Amino acid sequence: MSTSTPPRLRAAAPPPPPELADRLWEAVAVGDEYTATEVLLRALDDGADPEAVLVDVIAAVQSRVGEEWAANRLSIAQEHAATSINERAVAALALHPAARRTPDRGRVTVACVDGEWHALPARLLAEVLKLRGWQVDYLGAQVPVPHLITHLHTTQADAVALSSSIATRLPTAHAAITACQAVGVPVLVGGAAFGPSGRYARLLGADAWAPDAPTAADHLAEGRLPRPQADHQQLDDLPHLADQEYTMVTRSGDSLVRTVFRALEDAFPAMRGYDETQRERTAEDLAHIVEFLATALYLGDEELFRWFITWTARILEARGVPARSLPPALDLFLRELKDFPRASRILRGGLEALTTDHATAPGTPV
Repeated sequence: MSTSTPPRLRAAAPPPPPELADRLWEAVAVGDEYTATEVLLRALDDGADPEAVLVDVIAAVQSRVGEEWAANRLSIAQEHAATSINERAVAALALHPAARRTPDRGRVTVACVDGEWHALPARLLAEVLKLRGWQVDYLGAQVPVPHLITHLHTTQADAVALSSSIATRLPTAHAAITACQAVGVPVLVGGAAFGPSGRYARLLGADAWAPDAPTAADHLAEGRLPRPQADHQQLDDLPHLADQEYTMVTRSGDSLVRTVFRALEDAFPAMRGYDETQRERTAEDLAHIVEFLATALYLGDEELFRWFITWTARILEARGVPARSLPPALDLFLRELKDFPRASRILRGGLEALTTDHATAPGTPV
């Protein structure tokens, strides 16, 4: 990985006008793809820095999309439509003459971990790296580990950049990190899933972490990431997995959801009046509880589950659904998992957290 060229300065071109993000939001919010793309391309025509448009405009608007969804001011369908428009805007920007640069650094593979469908952060990183002079292989969303490793054997990449927005994908991310390192390729990770200040990136043995695309590009520009040890194993990072609680809870997840769902009508009588759609949503919420419980077991991090359960309560309340069904559900999970010490401790912590406000978000489970 060459270090002969200093990091690209973002001040090389004037920043986009402050109102550009507002204009993009107005177009995205009503599903107007043509206007969204037009305002961005016109800004590039006027000399705006392509990287600033990617980071300070498109990424900022996408963050607002998530906030509006969480506040129940955008439906899931509207959120998906807005994200798709932003993705197509990135593609249009990448073809603009102002965004073209001949690669003069090394080669980086950018991918989402398997099971991760939120591809826009990875796409933004790929385009920023191209602007900085890297040859980028962008593999997109949900890349299975075997396919990723085959690609690395073929391309001889200098580094892999892995993205994940959802914390429940972290066990899969760990497998990908370890597999890449086993073939001698260092791994830089990013995305909300890796927690505040990248706490889970360090826990899972990643070689580097970055909170955003420009910082990731700066990391890579500073020099070659250290080549990892080929004999590194997942259990080396997480010795607590030897108790098998994560494996057993994961394997019994569907059965746990069915059992708790049936018992919840007695523990929470209001559920008897639910219509079919409400019952389906309740089953989905129970499945999310099991997924985050399993992830907390995998990481050995009780705070992750505490955050998730209070986040869920706020999302339910924003949608006019009483969150008082959550404590009975956690009690039922506790009953089913009474012989699992770590799982029981995590669930009790979740019950306690429902009486307080834990708002630090290590990955939005949307």
